[in-house]
Amino acid sequence: MTNDIDTPGTPGPATPAEPTSKSKFQLPSAYTILFALIVLTAIATWVIPAGQYMLDDEGSPIPGTYEEVDSNPQRILVDSLDAPINGLYGIEDPATGNIDVFNSGELFGAIDVALFILVIGGFIGITMKTGAIQAGIALLVRRLRGHERWMIPILMTVFAIGGTTFGMAEESLAFYVLIITVMIAAGYDAMVGALVILLGAGIGVLGSTVNPFATGIASGFADVSISDGIVLRLVILIVGLAMGIWFVARYAERVRQDASSSLVFDMKEDNDRHFSAGTDDGLDIVLTKQHKIVLALFGGAFAVMIYGVIPWEDLNIGLPTLWWWFPEMTASFLFFAILIGLVARMNEGELTSTFVDGARDLLGVALIIGIARGITVVMNNGQITDTVLYWAETALGDVGEAAFAIVMYGLFLPLSFLIPSSSGLATVAMPIMAPLADFAGVDRSLVVTAYQSASGLLNLVTPTSAVVMGGLAIARVPYGTYLKFVWPLLLGLASLTVVMLAIGTVAT
Repeated sequence: MTNDIDTPGTPGPATPAEPTSKSKFQLPSAYTILFALIVLTAIATWVIPAGQYMLDDEGSPIPGTYEEVDSNPQRILVDSLDAPINGLYGIEDPATGNIDVFNSGELFGAIDVALFILVIGGFIGITMKTGAIQAGIALLVRRLRGHERWMIPILMTVFAIGGTTFGMAEESLAFYVLIITVMIAAGYDAMVGALVILLGAGIGVLGSTVNPFATGIASGFADVSISDGIVLRLVILIVGLAMGIWFVARYAERVRQDASSSLVFDMKEDNDRHFSAGTDDGLDIVLTKQHKIVLALFGGAFAVMIYGVIPWEDLNIGLPTLWWWFPEMTASFLFFAILIGLVARMNEGELTSTFVDGARDLLGVALIIGIARGITVVMNNGQITDTVLYWAETALGDVGEAAFAIVMYGLFLPLSFLIPSSSGLATVAMPIMAPLADFAGVDRSLVVTAYQSASGLLNLVTPTSAVVMGGLAIARVPYGTYLKFVWPLLLGLASLTVVMLAIGTVAT
């Protein structure tokens, strides 16, 4: 997993391998970066003064109550190696605040989140194995033939729905050959096909509403419900998607009117030959009754999750509140995974092996969460977390609520590049950033929105992303060409996010 978009890989049509880069420098993996940060944090406990805030009844730090305490530097080697283990199932001692697997107290580790990720992997793996999602998109493409004008908005919306619900990323690679083939036959170019998928799913992730891999994990570590801030994120999704559709459709129409205006015109004849061989590839797939039931159950799983986490009582809505969080959501997705497997008539061996394979695809993500949480463990045990909070509180001062939200977004942009795992970034940053929102009088859900929007924007262009580089390689679109074309849209999406965050500080 080169750039963790947090979704399992999916079998699909054979795709051309990406050319091997001979660059002298290669960004380390998320695992290496995060473990290096653990070691640096352990070293920092010898330098940064220890300190503590007084806590309110809900366990949140009270602004203005910080004071220094006796230092507690961590052992560089031993505590760094213990950190990922404590990050998964460490227990916080209620008296001292120390985190260790042998303590008695509340769970501090992220084992509940890690198990949730693994079960989600199995759930998506079983769903993709049924072929329901692939058949649904293939049927949609077939029915849109002859209505080329509607292809771009409808397909981008479908991929955006995948991005905003389950973080569709690697799964999208299976559709490139099919979509590009149809787009070329419609008079467009390979660039249009790539943009429809890459920007459609990418903007969906950027505007994640209930994406459990980004919004869910970040909300958990920010100690807010996944439903908090969903209206603001929905607005970002809808407006951002409209911007993306307009951006792609304008270019597509220009290419259809004048083929020489294509940014990959020099490869037109070669691309026409390359993709014409599979003109009907995938279009003969039939959406069966079984597929329809599976798709209904797939969507129902996310609907149930949303219902379970929304505090209906607090909203004065006459619906029973279930007060679900990661354990209940995990059990729910496990139930739907089994149900989908039974509907697809998988035997016991096929169902379990498919589930395990899907979970295996996200094992790296689960490990990343443990490693990332280990950074917080070292900071807490070294008693420097509150010191960092105090420095941030002092630096931000009275910048105002809107400015605070925008600064948060600006901070998450470089952090998203430094920590390419969106799950890892949420695990590392939220325990520090979320309390800062309390100091500024800003709802914590805005920090979650700032994080996921920044991470989503970077994942549209970062060269370490398997989704970006793999998709462009399949489409035969040079990375530099894509980057030069897409930057105005990225600037527009960033501006949209900044404006909505500013509005959100007033509305919440």
